[in-house]
Amino acid sequence: MSSRLCFTIRYLQPFFHGRGDAGRPEWPPSPFRLFQALVAAAAARWNERVALDRSVAAFRWFEELQDPEIIAPDGRASRAGYRTYVPDNVGDVVARSWSREGIKEIADVRVEKDVHPTYINGDAVHYVYRIAGNGQAHVGLLTEAAQSLTHLGWGIDMVVGDATIITDEQACQLKGDRWLPVARNSGTALRTPCKGCLDELMSKHEAFLNRLSRDCAGNEFFSPVPPLSRFRSVNYGRAMDPEPRCWTAFTLLKPDASARRAFNTARRTRDVAGMVRHAVAEAAKQQGWSSDEINVFVHGKTPDGSRPASGHNSPDRFLYLPLPTINRALNRVESIRRVLIAAPSHCGQRVAWLRRALAGAELHGDQNEPVALLTVLPSTDWVLRQYYKQSMTWSTVTPVILPIHEGYKPESAGKWIRMAFEQAGYASELIARSKIEWRRVGFRPGVDLASRYCPPKNLENKPRYQVRVSFPHCIPGPVVVGSGRFRGFGVFASESTDDE
Repeated sequence: MSSRLCFTIRYLQPFFHGRGDAGRPEWPPSPFRLFQALVAAAAARWNERVALDRSVAAFRWFEELQDPEIIAPDGRASRAGYRTYVPDNVGDVVARSWSREGIKEIADVRVEKDVHPTYINGDAVHYVYRIAGNGQAHVGLLTEAAQSLTHLGWGIDMVVGDATIITDEQACQLKGDRWLPVARNSGTALRTPCKGCLDELMSKHEAFLNRLSRDCAGNEFFSPVPPLSRFRSVNYGRAMDPEPRCWTAFTLLKPDASARRAFNTARRTRDVAGMVRHAVAEAAKQQGWSSDEINVFVHGKTPDGSRPASGHNSPDRFLYLPLPTINRALNRVESIRRVLIAAPSHCGQRVAWLRRALAGAELHGDQNEPVALLTVLPSTDWVLRQYYKQSMTWSTVTPVILPIHEGYKPESAGKWIRMAFEQAGYASELIARSKIEWRRVGFRPGVDLASRYCPPKNLENKPRYQVRVSFPHCIPGPVVVGSGRFRGFGVFASESTDDE
């Protein structure tokens, strides 16, 4: 029978300074960081400063456990931070100045260091591992090591640690955001221990102790300590976060490719989405897709094409999202000059095919005349980034069409808007913790009254609202909800002003 081993780390101050890959702020602290801290704590507890002995078997068992579930409070990286001044390692320069009776002081030779901690809205971080019965013998030693922890992160990130065996029910009662390994190329990359990492840690410690040496002539040499490489990088995501979509984007050009082609957002959103969908259907037909596949994945209908699929039962399909331009200088929403096509994350191969198939394709109007040309849009495009980057606050550039069939009352709009988010794949827990505002007028310059947008014909009688949502933490785009989300309605753009 399996049980759970829970390491609990309580921070004595509400901040964390640890950094992940490329020096980016890390939250939550990685399982490998916990492993390193436990090894150091064990060495200190049993005074094994040169080499571990007593706890080696326990750590060899621990490094082969499955990746843990992490329950952590909300952590937000500081933008302002603070500055410290660190003395530079130039004692020889100062000493020479003293020998010449100079006035140079070592305090005058210092380096500025800007620090951006992660502020924690809570104190306890839990690492929950599933263990089998044969690991019970090691739990005692690991618990003693956890109780000897003094910091996790930088040396100023002081903590109190503990470990205990808990049940599944007790694990579910732990408070905080639940971070789980995700099988996708997204989320937060965290380092986790693997087989052999303990040996590498001990080898690195030995190399550190012997970094200075002398030859037979008495000359001193420095041997650099090699960096750690024996670990795995695992993507973690919050359990309540939506499954990210894969996507590709195109610029709309005039048919002769002389300039960009612009379409009025309020009047032509549905038309641009329809033309793009038709171009995708033609490309799929040429590629040899079956009529069932085209009906379901391209048109969003039942396999026989007799009726549309919608709501929670909607199958995998493309979303056609015309993107209004956001004027960077004026923060104003303008005409459509770009289009984004998205699909569920596991449909990456189809999106990659679509990127190739639509490059240089023409869009045709009602009279089958060419009205625009598609060209691949790089992800570095600033306007495009406002639709896919991570952000806490989003607002609509096209109104959300409520998923209402009958019995609508204006005072119940909030309930239906939250249902629209849930139907689009957002967890009810996430929506419950989010602030949602709605009204008829837009939340940013250039966004028109919701009633002035021309929706798809089958959705003309459904109510429409402009919406702003503030999630409890950053969520990646594209964010699109509502009954018209497959045809360019209910598209949100980030309200974040940073250019990172």
